Amino acid sequence: MNLGSLVQLPDVLTQPQAQGETRYVMGVDGGATKTLAAVLDLKESKLYLGHGGPSNEDAVGAQAAVKALLGAADEAIEAAGIEASELGAAVLAIAGTDTEDLACNVRSARTDAWIVVNDVVAAWASATGGGPGVAAIAGTGSNVFGVGGTGADARPWRVGGWGHLLGDEGSGYWLGVQSIKAALRDRERSGPRTALSEAAMRFFKQPSVEAVAASVYTKPLTKGEIAAFAVETSKLAEQGDAVARELYERGASELAQQIVSVIRQIGLDADSSDRREEFPVGLIGSAFKAGPVFVEPLTRDIHACAPHARVGTVELAPVGGSLLLAARACGNGEAIAMDGLTRLIDAATNSK
Repeated sequence: MNLGSLVQLPDVLTQPQAQGETRYVMGVDGGATKTLAAVLDLKESKLYLGHGGPSNEDAVGAQAAVKALLGAADEAIEAAGIEASELGAAVLAIAGTDTEDLACNVRSARTDAWIVVNDVVAAWASATGGGPGVAAIAGTGSNVFGVGGTGADARPWRVGGWGHLLGDEGSGYWLGVQSIKAALRDRERSGPRTALSEAAMRFFKQPSVEAVAASVYTKPLTKGEIAAFAVETSKLAEQGDAVARELYERGASELAQQIVSVIRQIGLDADSSDRREEFPVGLIGSAFKAGPVFVEPLTRDIHACAPHARVGTVELAPVGGSLLLAARACGNGEAIAMDGLTRLIDAATNSK
């Protein structure tokens, strides 16, 4: 059995490259609902965007995914007024269980300078700047990825990311499902009373909790629709509903177990003889908008293993992580400041 990391990092993204004369790099963030491409002019600090449809192969298939990726990329290149050959490197970070097929298709359509990685790699770069640390994603689904060491000694490791049937602990979908279950236990009097019951009826526009349950199967409710209910759970948790608060405690515990597993595997835990310095654990995704009710127990459990972890939400969008990695791949890793890149991306996306 192969017991190596579930996600590999190309050497060009971890080992220092010779300084290049590159002016343009591209980053792409491809997901199950949309694709965002960005070309960055390193000389003028200007950003050009391109948009496309879903590019998660699991959701739309390889052919449609590649079409969306290349369409968004070409739109960004055209907006920059350059040729694709002027790109020093392009990093395409794509959601899905396996990106190898997409990587082969993209390379055959473009060049080897177009690097395809799993989307958790861009999230990690957004959270850490491409250095030792961990990214924890909790949106509709959840996933954790981190890297210990640097250069040739880089140690990547991923935990989670198995989808809504086999994983997604601590995600919006997980919280939504658990909230509906809690409402059902309230309805049948096998569990404690909770305001989640009335909230579920209002949110899903159903006359009873049992009708909500039926709609899960007969409509059926999508992952996104179920995940959206977690917003109501967070409101009730803030208002003091004991069941809602316990769900966030439990979700934090499950997600923290995954984060701690990554921290230990990459050698950043308190017991590691070579690690006593602070390192980031970046929180990315809509589930963390719940705030302290989720983040505080999560941080507590992480610090029990790694007191030097600097836990906090990430400001830089994942496409920014792809851009950072693209700059590193062509030897310009020091040319981008994370805070400046965050401002550029925010300004470009908010102007659309």
